[in-house]
Amino acid sequence: MANERTDTGTAGRADSGSAAPGGARLVVGVDGSPGAFAALVWALAEAARSGADVEVVSAFPVDDYWNDPLLIDPRRIETLRSDTEARARAFVARAMSDPVVTAVPRAAAVEVFFTIAAGEPAEHLVHLARGARLLVVGSRGRGGVRSTLLGSVALHCSTQAPCPVVVVHAPLQPAAARVVVGFDDSAVARTALARAAEEARRRGAALEVVAAHQPVVYWTDITAVVPPPLDESLPEFRRRVERLVAEVLGEPLGEDVSVVAEVGAAGEVLVRRAEGAELLVVGSRSRSRLTGMVLGSVALHCVVHASCPVLVVRPEPSGVSIPEQAPGVPARA
Repeated sequence: MANERTDTGTAGRADSGSAAPGGARLVVGVDGSPGAFAALVWALAEAARSGADVEVVSAFPVDDYWNDPLLIDPRRIETLRSDTEARARAFVARAMSDPVVTAVPRAAAVEVFFTIAAGEPAEHLVHLARGARLLVVGSRGRGGVRSTLLGSVALHCSTQAPCPVVVVHAPLQPAAARVVVGFDDSAVARTALARAAEEARRRGAALEVVAAHQPVVYWTDITAVVPPPLDESLPEFRRRVERLVAEVLGEPLGEDVSVVAEVGAAGEVLVRRAEGAELLVVGSRSRSRLTGMVLGSVALHCVVHASCPVLVVRPEPSGVSIPEQAPGVPARA
């Protein structure tokens, strides 16, 4: 079912608002690219699972002279707006018939709203994402290798959006019922873990908590202080991570919750572990209290290189406490 809300302005921002007052809303940007189609399919399926509405946002280009109201041609603006809207509606119709969407119960009942805006799509998407549950964008890298460069819209949204962002690569790959989350005990990583548990529960999926371990070598003036060998430090590291995960999810951990500790750079470890998963969840940035665990720009590495959709969770606003315990993940039905 599709309903309409369109912005008929020129270079101004589209008005923000929810597709259904008080209801959950997913915002997805479309531009006709394969990445945008994958993002739209993912958003429609997610909306069907969660009972949310979908706001489809599409932007058309403007010329510099449009800044002068005396030079604006209303007929041309209306032609561009109408053409963009028609293309967006056709895009949605094609996505609604995709097997990934039709396989989800109640997919046909998802409410779809349209916002057609003039100007830069990234700015509109960030603005319209206020109050949304998720902003979903496709990765549109350039060059011969898909993951060589993250598209500018996806990059802008991942760093600037006020809500969690999902970056989807095309084409969507078949996935096992598994959600992977990177964890390092920072505040944002705890938020990401709680969100990953929620996503796993909604999907009836297993939750895999992944921690990357990089032993630190401390240097003195003349010698290096070498840490214990990995066969000693890695098991202890994993036990510490399990205790920290239990602080967030509660004890005992469910049968469908596993904790994995691997040696390596966090981004590389997460991308490898997320192969074939439904979703990879990462915090947007992190400062760890766990000695030897380094994330750095892990979110950027994951959204560029992961083959599965990546959910980037932003830090909680200042003054908002992170729940000490999130609901556990029940056994898969």
